[in-house]
Amino acid sequence: MKLGVIALGRPTFDVPYATATANAAWGTLIEGPWEIVGSPDLLMDTDAVDSAVADLVDTVDGLIVLQATFADSTLLVHATAADLPVVLWAFPEERTGGRLRLNSFCGINLGGYTLTNLERTYRWVYRDAEDDAAVTDLAAALSGPALRPSVGDVKPIDTFDDAIRDEATAVRDRIANATIGRIGDHPAGFEPCDYEARVISEVFGTSIDAIPLPTLFQRSAGSDATLVEQATERASSFLTGVGELDTHAVEQSLRLNVGLSGLVEDRGWSGVATRCWPETFTEFGGAACTPMSLLNDVGVIGTCEADVYGNITGLVMQWLAGSAAFVTDLVHLDRVSNTAVFWHCGLAPFEMADPDFVPRATVHSNRKLPLLSEFPLKPGRITLARFSRSRGTHRLVVGGGDMISAPLAFSGTAGVARLDRPVDDVLATVMDEGLEHHYGIVYGDVREQLAALASLLSMPVVEL
Repeated sequence: MKLGVIALGRPTFDVPYATATANAAWGTLIEGPWEIVGSPDLLMDTDAVDSAVADLVDTVDGLIVLQATFADSTLLVHATAADLPVVLWAFPEERTGGRLRLNSFCGINLGGYTLTNLERTYRWVYRDAEDDAAVTDLAAALSGPALRPSVGDVKPIDTFDDAIRDEATAVRDRIANATIGRIGDHPAGFEPCDYEARVISEVFGTSIDAIPLPTLFQRSAGSDATLVEQATERASSFLTGVGELDTHAVEQSLRLNVGLSGLVEDRGWSGVATRCWPETFTEFGGAACTPMSLLNDVGVIGTCEADVYGNITGLVMQWLAGSAAFVTDLVHLDRVSNTAVFWHCGLAPFEMADPDFVPRATVHSNRKLPLLSEFPLKPGRITLARFSRSRGTHRLVVGGGDMISAPLAFSGTAGVARLDRPVDDVLATVMDEGLEHHYGIVYGDVREQLAALASLLSMPVVEL
């Protein structure tokens, strides 16, 4: 078998490390039972991907895509346009407590969702670049049967206890009367963050109030100085080191909180899904992360990347659990310890902080501007969920686990969880189902309430 190889990356991640990883993977492939052509050189734009694939498509039996760093789905969509068997290879990275240098798994998670909804076939592998097991997994992926996703079942509502049914009914009615603000469009290549207002209304009853991103910037730029000072005091009461960061950028960041808070109050939003990058950094000069933490702190769910479905998920979980929810990425899984890392740049609710850690202020790992929160998540029982549109239908993804006491895995806000199912099962569910890259987390066990809510909404449930 003759296999073509390409490597995908983005310049905002650790390019030298990504290059070394792709080269190591190339060396592993060379030792495998195939003829290998192509290159491990990082491709960072669609023209480069198109050119590389065009050189391979007529001469190879399959394509290995090395997800050297996270990238939105646009590169992967171009890479898989040809009618070839495709294997996506993502790489774990060491939990150093520092920068998430590759975020490779999240890349194939996001890409898998998009390819699934485009009805493009793919396989996947998640192994270290120099892991001998990668060759075995790649061979199995190339020769194995088609992915067999579950359909999921709608559990009859009358099979739930009265109390569970009543809780679910109350939240169904609450979400049906909620309005979510959506600020700006989702970033290109982030298809899970897309939505149709008509469909949201039909499925949930929820209203979406969409405004352009410049409206937030205008509102924030004109923020009252007293309100900015109050937001600074709130952030500083929880985070150490706020005063040690760039003063102007911190002020710009907290102006975003004042602007967001004003829009929430004026427009009656229960939650807000914001296009948080790159423009908050490149045009306004501050991060939206801690500003949204401050919203979460008062019960208003803030979600990144203008993710409306994630916002609905977070609101529902918050209302059922009676505590804050965190909409986050699954970025790392370890088969040896059977744990997973849930991470986002720095917007977890303050109440989720591990009490044994002093939360601190920091800058965005890629954009290098404040204001972000940094702390590990506290130990305790958690529920995971996502209202999903994978495979062209609405389903509810639900899982459970225990957040464990562990050092901060990656800079920002992150938690190490031991899920109820083995890591390999979780990996298979995420990738075979083509699930979204954002998952809601809440402390407590509200899986039954969520399943009852899914029943009321006529949605199948997929166990994560």
